[in-house]
Amino acid sequence: MMRPNGLARAAVRFKPASFAGTFVVLMMSALIVTACGILLETGLRASVPAERYEKAPVVAAADQYEYVVTGSGEDLEKEAVPLPDTARLDAGLAAKAAGAPGVQEAVADFTFPVRTGDGPLTAHGWGSHAFTGTELTAGGAPGTGEVVLDAAAARAADAGVGDTVALETAAGKQDFRVAGLAEAGAGDTARDSGEPGSLAWFADSQAPELAGHPGKADAVAVLAKDGTDADTLAGSVKKALAGSAAQVHVGDDRGAVEDPGLAYGKDTLFGIGGPFGGVAAIVAVFTAAGTVALSVSQRAREFALLRAVGATPRQIRRAVSAEALVVAPLAGILGTLPGIGLAHWWFGQLQDRGAVPEAVDLHVSGLPLLAAVGAGLLTALGAGWAAGRRPAKMKPGQALTEASMERTRPGVVRTALGVVALAGGAMLTGVAANSSGDDAAGASLGVVMSFMLAVGLLGPLLARLCARLFGLPLRAAGASAHLAAANSRTHARRLASAITPIALAMAFASTLVFMNTSENHAADEQLRAGVTADHVVTDPAGLPADAAADAARAPGVDTAVGVLNTRVLVPVGSGEFKSLLGAATQGVTSAEKLAKVQDLDVREGSLDRLGKDRIAIDRTLASSAGVSVGERLPLYLPDGTKADPEVVSVYGRGLGLGTVTMDRAALDGHVTSGFDTTLLVRGGDARALGELGEVTDAAGYAAEKSLDAKLGSWSNKTMAAVLGGFAAVAAVNTLVMTVLDRRRELGTLRLVGSTRRQVLAMLRWEGALVSAVGVVVGSAIAAATLFPMMSGLTGTAPYVPPLVYGSFVAGAGGLALLAVTLPARAVLRRRS
Repeated sequence: MMRPNGLARAAVRFKPASFAGTFVVLMMSALIVTACGILLETGLRASVPAERYEKAPVVAAADQYEYVVTGSGEDLEKEAVPLPDTARLDAGLAAKAAGAPGVQEAVADFTFPVRTGDGPLTAHGWGSHAFTGTELTAGGAPGTGEVVLDAAAARAADAGVGDTVALETAAGKQDFRVAGLAEAGAGDTARDSGEPGSLAWFADSQAPELAGHPGKADAVAVLAKDGTDADTLAGSVKKALAGSAAQVHVGDDRGAVEDPGLAYGKDTLFGIGGPFGGVAAIVAVFTAAGTVALSVSQRAREFALLRAVGATPRQIRRAVSAEALVVAPLAGILGTLPGIGLAHWWFGQLQDRGAVPEAVDLHVSGLPLLAAVGAGLLTALGAGWAAGRRPAKMKPGQALTEASMERTRPGVVRTALGVVALAGGAMLTGVAANSSGDDAAGASLGVVMSFMLAVGLLGPLLARLCARLFGLPLRAAGASAHLAAANSRTHARRLASAITPIALAMAFASTLVFMNTSENHAADEQLRAGVTADHVVTDPAGLPADAAADAARAPGVDTAVGVLNTRVLVPVGSGEFKSLLGAATQGVTSAEKLAKVQDLDVREGSLDRLGKDRIAIDRTLASSAGVSVGERLPLYLPDGTKADPEVVSVYGRGLGLGTVTMDRAALDGHVTSGFDTTLLVRGGDARALGELGEVTDAAGYAAEKSLDAKLGSWSNKTMAAVLGGFAAVAAVNTLVMTVLDRRRELGTLRLVGSTRRQVLAMLRWEGALVSAVGVVVGSAIAAATLFPMMSGLTGTAPYVPPLVYGSFVAGAGGLALLAVTLPARAVLRRRS
C-alpha cells in the first residue's frame, strides 16, 4: 500500500466523495474546451460546396478580403477581414481567360436585384446559362433592351414573348421587351439566389450597367475542353490573368465565391472558438485547478499520517500525481461526449439565425477532444503537485500539527502575484476609462481577467476580510449565525474556495449580458431621439429607385430623404494594435434635407458640407481613428475600394443611426443593391405612402430595430450561460465538497448539544455569507469592467435591468443554500 499507485487507488476507493467533486469539475471543463475547440476547428476548416458554379471547374474572382499587416520580416502577420459587400473584377478578363489553353468558354457572371411592380426579382447575365443549366422554353436570347423571364415571373407580370415589361434597376426605371421565357437551371436556383419564379436574365453586354457596376463582373466562370482537368485548367487561367489581381478558385473554394456569408460565418465561429474559447478555457482550467487543490488540501491530515508512518516526500508527491492519472483522463473522456453535443446544438443555433451558412458542416476531429483531455490532465497534475508540495516536504511531526489547523498566512509568491494582478486590473480600468470605441472594449476584457485572477490568488485574504465585515451583523442574529461567522473567520481558505466560483459566475455573466443590454439601450435611445421624421418607409427587398421623389410629390409631404444602410471598413490603431473596424454606414440622398428628418446630435462641424468626398462620423469612431473635423479619414467602401474623404462633422448618435454618414451617390457602384433600405418622410399622410413600402412612425421603427438588436444579443447570452453555468456548477460542487468534508465537525456539534435545526441554520447562514460575498465581489468586477467600457462605447453608464440582475442574485443565493443544505441533511441523518 505504500506504493504511490496503491495509495492513489486506495484513496479513490475508500474516499470516493473526496474525488467526486474533482471528477465533476474536470468533466465540465473538458465539456467547454471540447465545444469551443470544435467550433474553432470548424471555423478554420469551413467550406461550402459549389452549387451555382458546380459545372464550372474554375472560377476567377476578386479578393473578398482586406488585410491588416503588422510587424515585419519573420514577425510579419496579416489579418484577413471580410469585405462588407462583393468585390468585383474587370468583366474584360473573361476574354483573356477564354484564350488560355484548355478553356472551352469563359463567362462573365452577374447577379443583381431588379424590381417590378409586383416585387423583387434576381437578375443574371444570360451567358451564365452555359454553366447553370437554364434553358429557353420560348423565344430567344435577350439583346440590348430585352429580358428573359422565367414562367412564374412572366405570369406575375402578365407578359409573354414580345410584350413589354417595366423594370427598375440600378440604372433607373425602363421598359424591356420580353425576348423569351426560360426554365431556371440548378445553378440559378441554388442557395439564396432567389425563390422559384423570381428570376430574370439580361444580355451580358447590358448587365453590368443595369447592375450598377459598369465594366465589372461578380466573377468569371471557366469551362474546360474535354480532357482538361481542373488543376491544369486553373494553372493556364492563372497565367492568362497574371497581373490582374484576380484569384483563381477550384473545388470547394468556388463555393466561397458564390456565398459571401461563408467569410462572416468563419469569423463568427472563430470568435466563439478563439477569443471566447480562450477565456472559457482559462476560466475552466482556473476553476478546475482550484477544485483539485481543495481536494488535496482536504486530505492534509491523511498525508501527515502517511509522513508519520514513514512515507517519503517523493512518495506523497507521486501519490498525488497518480490520483490525477486515475481521475482526470476518465473525467476528460466523459466530458468530451456532452461537449460534442453542445457544439452541435450551438452550431445549429448559429445556422438557424443565419450567422453560419446552411451548407457548412460541423467538423469534429480528435484534436479538440485530445486537447480537452490533455488540458484536464495537466491541470490536475499541476494543481495537485502545487497543493501537495507543502505537506510532502514537511517533517512528520510538523505535518500533523499543520494538518490540525488552517494556515493563517497565505504564501508569499501567491500574495505577490495577486497584488500584481490587482494592480494590473486597476491600471487597465484607468486605460479603459480614458479610451473609446474598441480600445475601451479591449482594455475592459483585460480588466475582468485581471481582477478574477486577483480574486483567485488573494481569495483567503479577501474571504477573511469579508468574513469579519459581514460577520458583524451575523453575531446579532442568534447563536447559529454567530457560529457561522466564527467558522467563516477561522476557515477562510475553505470560504475562499466557495466564493471564487460564485464571483466568477457573477462577474462573467453580468459583464456579457449587461454589456449587451447597455449597448442596445443606448442605441434604442439614440434611435428614438435621432429619427425626427413623421413617417418611416421600409421594405426588406429595397425601396423603388424613385421612392424619395415619389414621396416628395405626395400631398402634404415637406421632406423625403432616402437612406441606404451598409458598412465600410475603417483602419484604427497603430503599430501592433492596428485593426479594421466595420462601421455601420448610412448613405443619404439629400444632405441639405437630412436635418429635417434626423437629429444626429452634431458636436463639431456641420452637415451642410456633406457631399462628394466629404463625410460625417460618430464621435467614438473619430476618437478610435484619431481624426477630427477638417482631416481625412482613410477607409474602404463596401466593395473594398479605397477612399480618403474629408470629415466635415462629428456627431453623437452613431450607435443608433450609423457610425458614418455619407452622400448616397458615393456608394453607387460599390454595393450589390442600389435600392434604398429606408425612406424618412416629414409631413404627409401614411396612407399615401403605403404603395412604396411598409409605413410606420419613428417609435415603431425604433421598436423594430430594437427587436433586431435583441435577436443579435443571443450570442452574448449564450456565452454568458456557458461560462456562468460552468462557474455555477463549480460553485455548487465546491460547497458540497466542503460540507461533506465537515462530517466530523458537524458530528461534534451534535455531540455537544446542538440540535439538528441549529446545525442546518448555521450552514444556511454560511451559505448566505458565501453567496453574498460572491455576488458583491462579482458585481464589483463587472462594474469595474462595464463603467469604463460603456463610457467609451456609448458615453453613458451601463444599463442593468433590475429583474435580470435580481435573477442573478437569487440564482447565486439559491444555489448556495441548496448546495449546503442537501448534503448537510444527508450527513446529519447518518449521524442521528
